[in-house]
Amino acid sequence: MAEASCGHLDHVHHVKPKTDGCEECLKMGDSWVHLRLCMECGHVGCCDSSKNKHGTKHFHHTKHPIMRSIEPEEDWGWCFVDELMLDFTDPAHPEVASE
Repeated sequence: MAEASCGHLDHVHHVKPKTDGCEECLKMGDSWVHLRLCMECGHVGCCDSSKNKHGTKHFHHTKHPIMRSIEPEEDWGWCFVDELMLDFTDPAHPEVASE
């Protein structure tokens, strides 16, 4: 069986979060559960456990393929296109997470 690979790691950039919370929820005055950072542009969106799911909506709107959790103690990310979990233990060199 071939090892999974992500063809979108070149979309991972050194980005800084644009806001201290979900951009859209902050504008709406709403709340979120966990935060996700777009690794292409720095957009901060809420996770799919949040009622608004702004992180996933950002992907559908922009097609920016990779996000990562910005929760404390979490070093994982996700490629929406390849549907692969990513390991961001070394943020400069993310890789497909081993199972």
